[in-house]
Amino acid sequence: MKDENTENVLEKLLSLLKLERIETNIFRGQSQDLGFGNLFGGQVMGQALSAATRTVDLDFHAHSLHGYFLLAGDAKKPVVYTVDRIRDGRSFITRRVVALQDGRAIFTMAASFHKTEPGFDHQDPMPKIEGPDGIESEVDMAKRLAHRIPPEIYEKLVCKKPIEIRVVNPINPFAPKTLPPEKYVWFRAIDKITDDMATHRCMLAYASDFHLVGTALYPHGKTFWSRDMQVASLDHCIWFHREFKMNDWLLYAMKSPSAASARGLSLGSIFTRDGVLVASVAQEGLLRPLSQ
Repeated sequence: MKDENTENVLEKLLSLLKLERIETNIFRGQSQDLGFGNLFGGQVMGQALSAATRTVDLDFHAHSLHGYFLLAGDAKKPVVYTVDRIRDGRSFITRRVVALQDGRAIFTMAASFHKTEPGFDHQDPMPKIEGPDGIESEVDMAKRLAHRIPPEIYEKLVCKKPIEIRVVNPINPFAPKTLPPEKYVWFRAIDKITDDMATHRCMLAYASDFHLVGTALYPHGKTFWSRDMQVASLDHCIWFHREFKMNDWLLYAMKSPSAASARGLSLGSIFTRDGVLVASVAQEGLLRPLSQ
């Protein structure tokens, strides 16, 4: 028998990504508060991709998106998405999406869709990383560090999550050590979902914002929770290479090649458990020391 709480949290995320159509090219999505204080960037990306997908023919599939975070969103308010149909070609379709709250743009994204066709095929190998079996989940880590976490934040961290995340090489957020700028994370949806690949891509866009910007903080002994840091996502890009299922374990291999001028660049490769490269990700984040 399925856990009712499991069904509820996963269904809530799927509902967030479905969106309400309020005009031909205008959609509205509800928001959720994950305890970050502001709207989670992954939610806006997943919803923006969902909005764009609703305006293209079913024969076309998202192969890339490039987004910019403009303003912090309010997790207590819905988000309106307007879609511009930039181009409809025979092989590629281009869409531009603007996310709005209170009449102001908080996020903008360009997305490209491609009709599947045969071609060359190669990929980087998956790194030899342990897991996911036996690796502590983020929820279990939060419970272990409960005495260090403010109660109002703790409740958000330990509640049932629609996506389970297990960090292979975690850093203690309250006593960080200096580590190489590399992070490895296993993640999956907690239950089986629809076979519609568009939904899986939107969920991957949602999940891809977890942990990426924090990878650039590893070599500096800082974390997202460091009180002397202002950390935020600035932009985010995804390239979808091959099909996958979000309810199967995926490995997110991340590295940060550079940090400079209060910005850090992080790159990510997402693999299936048997080593198939399904997506590549790039993100630049704000890493602003508040003491300077």
